[in-house]
Amino acid sequence: MARSPGPGEGPTTAATVALTAAGVAFIPHPYPHDASTSDFGSEAATALGIDPERVFKTLMVDTDRGLAVGIVSVSSKLDVKALAGAIGAKRGAMAEPAVAERKSGYVRGGISPFGQKTPLPTVLDDLAILFDTIFVSGGRRGFDIEVRPEDLLAVTGAQLATIRRE
Repeated sequence: MARSPGPGEGPTTAATVALTAAGVAFIPHPYPHDASTSDFGSEAATALGIDPERVFKTLMVDTDRGLAVGIVSVSSKLDVKALAGAIGAKRGAMAEPAVAERKSGYVRGGISPFGQKTPLPTVLDDLAILFDTIFVSGGRRGFDIEVRPEDLLAVTGAQLATIRRE
């Protein structure tokens, strides 16, 4: 993956601005979003014709050490306890959607790991390193970006851990 987007290839979002500023190549993948769906990750995988294991969702968790971000494949569920443990916390629960939106600066279903309003401890599930590139939200519903897992780790300062349940 050696290119960044050209003009008109996708919307400009805080995520694309952050990646461009970091000098990270990414490929934009806009797709038509169905406003009646709430399974945003599966919608992206289907619309883009991508294996759901390569499409990752960005979730926010409230732990006893504060908020944290977990990034897992849409084909898996987030293991909240494993995420908490990865950041040195004892327990956690999914953050309220309004909190996730306020802290990230994005709407639910469009939360990107890049360009978040409030940088938080971030953990990427280790399944991601099995792929040359993965897909994550580009900062709005109907828009994913394709990046190398190594670039996601570098730009977000994330750590790699097993935080999924099948």
